[in-house]
Amino acid sequence: MTKVAFSLLISIILLVFFLPFFYGISPYELNPSKILLAPSFEHLMGTDRLGRDIFARILQGGQTSLIIGFLSASIASLIGLFIGINAAFFKGNVDKATIILIDLFLTFPTFFLLLALVAYIQASILVLVIVISITGWMGMARLIRSESFAIGNQPFIKILKLANVSKSKIIFKYFALLLAPIFLISFTFGVGGAILAESGLSFLGLGVNPPAMSWGSLLSDGKAVMDIAWWVSFFPGLMIFLITFCLMHISDYLQQKFNTKEIQNP
Repeated sequence: MTKVAFSLLISIILLVFFLPFFYGISPYELNPSKILLAPSFEHLMGTDRLGRDIFARILQGGQTSLIIGFLSASIASLIGLFIGINAAFFKGNVDKATIILIDLFLTFPTFFLLLALVAYIQASILVLVIVISITGWMGMARLIRSESFAIGNQPFIKILKLANVSKSKIIFKYFALLLAPIFLISFTFGVGGAILAESGLSFLGLGVNPPAMSWGSLLSDGKAVMDIAWWVSFFPGLMIFLITFCLMHISDYLQQKFNTKEIQNP
């Protein structure tokens, strides 16, 4: 099943970014004579209320959703990695300040914090990446902090500190390397979460502004015609489901594999 999930994820990414070069229909082309056509050989996923080809818009919107998802997860994961390692390595006041900062962010429900931030800033791809990153690093930081404490208590780390090896070398060469599996697991979860966050904001009308589009905004476009044209909302929703399902399944597989290695090599 993991191979299927990984193959499907790669296939979707390749289709979204490369198929638009070969697909002859523009996602912005209006056609009053083809309003709300059901899926057919001419329009694989049908058309929307303005006669635009949904398949072409799925491909275009997918680029936005995937870019926001992967960039947001990358930035949030790196922030969490940096904060978590430093909190565990330096301990004391640095660790206490980190815990207070994490708890402060976790006091507010993440999605409502997203809504509050986006409500006062005009949304764009860059803004959404920054906002989702700001609200998505806490889980990574807490996990990395916990694991870093365990690594910091290893005898070889103590020997390195006694040998006056530079702190930056210990952090980047040893801590970061040992934390790589956990970082990868959390990153895959983060990508799925970021895509869902962007989709939720766009569904509420707080995401990317037209003519830009994402899977969330396409899903929102179909709300008004769901009873008579199910395909307008179904296909964007299907793409969100497939990409998050693949990412979560891959993350679960990585977690199981990592836990198995730990059991075999205590």
